[in-house]
Amino acid sequence: MTSASDDRAPAFSEAEREAVRRVIAERRDMRTGFLPDPVDDALLTRVLDAAHRGPSVGLTQPWDFLIITDAARRERVRALAERQRKAYADSLVRPRAARFDGLKVEAIREAPVNIVVTCDPTRGGPNPLGRGTQPAMAPYSVACAVENLWLAARAEGLGVGWVSFFDERELAAELGLPPHLEIVAYLCAGHVRAFPPAPELALSGWARRRPLAWAVHREEYGRRALPGEDIVDLIAQTVEAVRPLDEAAMRDARELQNRLTKPPGSLGVLEDVSVRLAGLAGACPPPMPEPAAVAVFAADHGVHAQGVTPWPQEVTAQMVANFLAGGAVVNAFAAQVGAEVSVVDIGVAAPLAPAPGLLPRKVAPGTADMTEGPAMTPGQARQAVETGIEVARDLVASGARCLITGDMGIANTTASAALIAAFTGLPPEDVTGRGTGIDDATHARKVEVVRTALGRHDLLPGPAATAPADGRDPLDVLAAVGGLEHAGIAGFILGAAALRIPVVLDGVIAGAAALAAAALCPDALGACVAGHRSAEPGHGAAVAHLRLRPLVDLELRLGEGTGALLALPLVQGAARVLHEVATFDSAGVSEKDAGA
Repeated sequence: MTSASDDRAPAFSEAEREAVRRVIAERRDMRTGFLPDPVDDALLTRVLDAAHRGPSVGLTQPWDFLIITDAARRERVRALAERQRKAYADSLVRPRAARFDGLKVEAIREAPVNIVVTCDPTRGGPNPLGRGTQPAMAPYSVACAVENLWLAARAEGLGVGWVSFFDERELAAELGLPPHLEIVAYLCAGHVRAFPPAPELALSGWARRRPLAWAVHREEYGRRALPGEDIVDLIAQTVEAVRPLDEAAMRDARELQNRLTKPPGSLGVLEDVSVRLAGLAGACPPPMPEPAAVAVFAADHGVHAQGVTPWPQEVTAQMVANFLAGGAVVNAFAAQVGAEVSVVDIGVAAPLAPAPGLLPRKVAPGTADMTEGPAMTPGQARQAVETGIEVARDLVASGARCLITGDMGIANTTASAALIAAFTGLPPEDVTGRGTGIDDATHARKVEVVRTALGRHDLLPGPAATAPADGRDPLDVLAAVGGLEHAGIAGFILGAAALRIPVVLDGVIAGAAALAAAALCPDALGACVAGHRSAEPGHGAAVAHLRLRPLVDLELRLGEGTGALLALPLVQGAARVLHEVATFDSAGVSEKDAGA
């Protein structure tokens, strides 16, 4: 009897499979290092043939290849690209712009061959198989041809670079393309001096490759598992990856601080920050915490119905629109310190239109009223924490080296007070503040609402001021009285700690979320820097419980990430001291007499 395995088509030999894997692994987007040597016509034809064998919807093969070797035309194209490149550079925050400055478009001029890959979305007439239901399959098919071209070129020892700084129609006009054609790729090809060991964007610190385990889901999105492995518990996996601060690196940082050209201890708290940064990175000096990325987690709250704030719930969505338009204080402060702003819709009640900078990650359209039942289901709380982990991972993968918490949600200080009371054991009246500004009567009502919610969920502090959340699953506490943004920020902190990236905490919402993160994983606090002390009484209680030292105290109570952004230069300055200040020996400066 023939077994099923006997019916399978034969695989390539192991040597052939290894060759394929090598070509894929060593493909590079080449931007520099092209040689002027001409490309052999037969070699170029082989590469184009590989591209032409790409898969396409309905076998329409919607691609064409325009070969450009004329130096004058390539110079005109380079000028178009350089203008767009400069416009993009001008839009970047300073740390990003500094890294981007080395990414030039000179390959258009230096590579002997330029290849324009176009898409004809009309090819095949009105009814090619598959395109009617998926019109975008035409350019997707062309992208497959581009990948084939790129891999075949690498196998031939030919470098290829993809230039994307173009106004597509402006470039099409320069190339004399018919108006129905779309440009999918402008490629520079030629022999190169060497292929770098890793992608240039990774070597420059612009971005890093996402691990495969982050990208594989089983049966439904969010159920991560590599083939043959168990479904990953993202929270448990992240917590497991968090490690205590590295004692050897911290010792080295303290010793270095003592050898710098300044009196030992003269930088006060900033010396402690630099030591913690070294311990987090496991290296002295630690990497510079830049570029920085702010994630503003936005969500609405069912407890708003209890009259805890005079602001209408619609303000949450309106302020999100303001963030995305660049008109909020967080945008101004981020521009001042060179940080990037993303807004995470983790639970805004209103639908939000797509916009640059918006991360649509809605778990639910706001929470339920915590005085009448749990604010979230257990599944929603878990998903929100996982969302925060993923946002942290994605921002770090895109090059961020310092994360900053932000928040937006009308009535979220009420949920914050409930969380802080539950995790610290302090009574509601000690941790409930005036939020966006409320009168005495509304404040008294807010305190009672917090007390009612805590009592309903058996989280009301007792006379001994013991924390009622002790011994409870932190996810259950978040689900009972937290907000979706609290859960998201808790995950954001865990994700940063697992990747050993510092996270600067903002005010009372971040403080409440950090209490939950610390309950899930105490070592996650090693990644945390308290950016400021909020005017909200609950925030002081939270940072005291967490034993964090706020860097500034300006009586702020805005949220959004504003206080953390003001502290960012202090965090960066603490690291820069270890990088740039001379030691007594290197500067030739005499040290203090040990006996003096």
